[in-house]
Formats: sequence, C-alpha cells, structure tokens
Amino acid sequence: MKITRDEVAHVARLARLALDEAQIEALTGEMDSILGYVEKLNELDTEGLVPTAHAVPMENAFRDDVVRESIGVEKALSNAPVSRTGCFAVPKVIE
Repeated sequence: MKITRDEVAHVARLARLALDEAQIEALTGEMDSILGYVEKLNELDTEGLVPTAHAVPMENAFRDDVVRESIGVEKALSNAPVSRTGCFAVPKVIE
C-alpha cells in the first residue's frame, strides 16, 4: 500500500496541523515505510495462533469476601477535626 502526498496533506488538514511542504514530504516517506512494514507483517502465517492481550499469563488475585464487623462510628470519627451528630463536619462550599 503506497501513501500519497495528497493523503498526508488531507490527514494533516483533518487533524488541523499546519505542515509545510518539507514536513509533508518527510511524513509521506515515513508513513509509507510504516505501512510497508505492516504489509510485511500481514505475510506471516498466523493460522492456529491464539490472540493474546498480554505477553505472559495473568490472573487476578481475588480474595474471598468475608463479613466482618465495621469499626463503628466513634472510631471512624476519632481522628476527624470536627464532627456533628455522628457525621464528619466539613466547611460549606456552596453558597
């Protein structure tokens, strides 16, 4: 697949990039090289290969849910600078 100078200019215009002629020419060559490499990758035989999301097998480390008692209101509010009626008291931020 060959990319043209006009296609690079069109994409640059869509991306609102102000590129001069030298930059467009340079990007045309670079993008053409990238697309050439992708085409070369398409030649590989991938029949029978399983797609992967990670290079190494991964498992989530889950723990069993265990019902426990909570720490209680008094202990939760013990380090609060200000508390009122069993709740954290914070400064008013909306007028």
